Amino acid sequence: MGAKTGIRALVICALVALTACGRLAGDEEKAPKLLNIKPQGRSPDEFTVLPTKPLQLPDDLAALPAPTPGGTNITDPTPEADAVAALGGNPAALDRTAVPAGNGALVSYTARRGTSSDIREVLAAEDLEYRRKHDGRLLERMFSVNIYFRAYKPMSLDQYAELERWRAAGARTVGAPPQETLDGN
Repeated sequence: MGAKTGIRALVICALVALTACGRLAGDEEKAPKLLNIKPQGRSPDEFTVLPTKPLQLPDDLAALPAPTPGGTNITDPTPEADAVAALGGNPAALDRTAVPAGNGALVSYTARRGTSSDIREVLAAEDLEYRRKHDGRLLERMFSVNIYFRAYKPMSLDQYAELERWRAAGARTVGAPPQETLDGN
């Protein structure tokens, strides 16, 4: 009986030591991954290979932009812009950084109480801290268990309670499937 207990204690100590070594090796600096999705094999991702546009000589060589390291090239594929153009839209609308004229009133209303210029950085830092707190247990990390949905569940919206709240307020809402069919009950 004593030998089995000793072996179990040794195995537990080895697991704790192994985990501690992993944490000391720089894991604290690495962002925690709550969503563990890995490719099944070592094959290349065929969706990352895009054909380039054909080369063509422009009418005026002096009108060519100066090369920019890390910038875009006129032969680079632009699938989003090509899709917008094929559907009759304006591909230049994808490059706009200013607020379109039709959305000015909406932007003014949403910014009525002020805006924060560093909101993206603040949210990224807060989310990183939240993910570090909910990084999962030892066995979940060892076996790459997906804990993303469980970690963010307290922040998710209860869609059926919200649907009932709007219906009680008299707002017209779209139909929704019964909750039992989504939960599997």
